[in-house]
Amino acid sequence: MKTISFVSQKGGVGKSTLALATAYEASKSGLSVKVADMDTQQGTLSDLHRQRLNNGISSIGSVEIFATINDLKNSVTNSDYDFLIIDGTPRASKGTLTAGKISDLIVLPCCSSRADLIPTIKLGHALVQNQIQRCNIVFAETRVTNE
Repeated sequence: MKTISFVSQKGGVGKSTLALATAYEASKSGLSVKVADMDTQQGTLSDLHRQRLNNGISSIGSVEIFATINDLKNSVTNSDYDFLIIDGTPRASKGTLTAGKISDLIVLPCCSSRADLIPTIKLGHALVQNQIQRCNIVFAETRVTNE
């Protein structure tokens, strides 16, 4: 099982949207997908998935809300999903670092404003300082305008 985590230092940068789109494309390609929504307060990705199903739009896979990465790890032990997609909380935490350590790829969504870029770069440095390989971390710019 390959694991992709979408994490951020703050909310509103498109993390859940990118996680949903990735899950959709993987599922559409015939891969089995488990999606972990780590935001127990808002559950943005879970809500988006529920809205899709209520409107007759195809499923993106198995979607579940988890309070901790350990809960998630216990849930997927011995599972046969092709992909595990983690939609992290809208803030960096110990769970963010733990998610990074179990991920094959960590996506850091970021808007192009300085207010978004600086916290995202800091999070990238924190991940590297916590033994996560640079080659496993990518930045994804969202909401980029021509201006």
